[in-house]
Amino acid sequence: MLRIKDIDVFYGDVQVLWGVSLEVNKGEILALLGANGAGKSTTIKTISCLLRPRRGGLWFEDQDLVNFPPHRVITLGIMHVPEGRRLFPQMTVEENLLLGSLHGEAKTKRAQTLKQVYEIFPRLNERRTQLAGTLSGGEQQMLALGRGLMSLPKLMMLDEPSLGLAPIVVRSIFEILQRINKEGVTVLLVEQNVKQSLNICNRAYVLENGRVVLTGTGKDLLDNAHIKEAYLGI
Repeated sequence: MLRIKDIDVFYGDVQVLWGVSLEVNKGEILALLGANGAGKSTTIKTISCLLRPRRGGLWFEDQDLVNFPPHRVITLGIMHVPEGRRLFPQMTVEENLLLGSLHGEAKTKRAQTLKQVYEIFPRLNERRTQLAGTLSGGEQQMLALGRGLMSLPKLMMLDEPSLGLAPIVVRSIFEILQRINKEGVTVLLVEQNVKQSLNICNRAYVLENGRVVLTGTGKDLLDNAHIKEAYLGI
């Protein structure tokens, strides 16, 4: 579905990614793991065409993304749920959701998709007329996920969805991600919560200092000595 080959990415003159290659297969949950500053967010910003690689290539369903305009990425079926949720706080829950369905097929199927989102997130249905800025952190993350689903994504990329949330809310968010995946959405999950991510993903890549240093199934990486020492404190 998504293929990245040997990309180098810079912020100005500072190189952040070094020869990164990865693949995302249709229907899977792929985790992109690493410490803060490892290059995880840079990778998905590059997939979203917000950044351009100076070397290498990337393709989504055979569409070359290197020079693809960022505002059209969503029309391909790629949805980026950014770190920090980036909601419109003075708009209601439902108004935020509807903003996710402003293009093509998503717009024509808006009512049906909204109903499905409320089934997945009944809390949002209860708060549909409430201002987004007054929601709890967990509710705001649910809203960000729901808004992403309103675009009818083929690939949903999530940047640190568990950041700043209580453990019980984190478990709920990860359960919802599994449900979304079972309903046909491929998930690329960027996370510092290594254990939770490896428990739900099919495969994972580990980034360190802008380079891929490990890849494997979630189970294999949970048993990996380097992962245990560097990320799980074992």
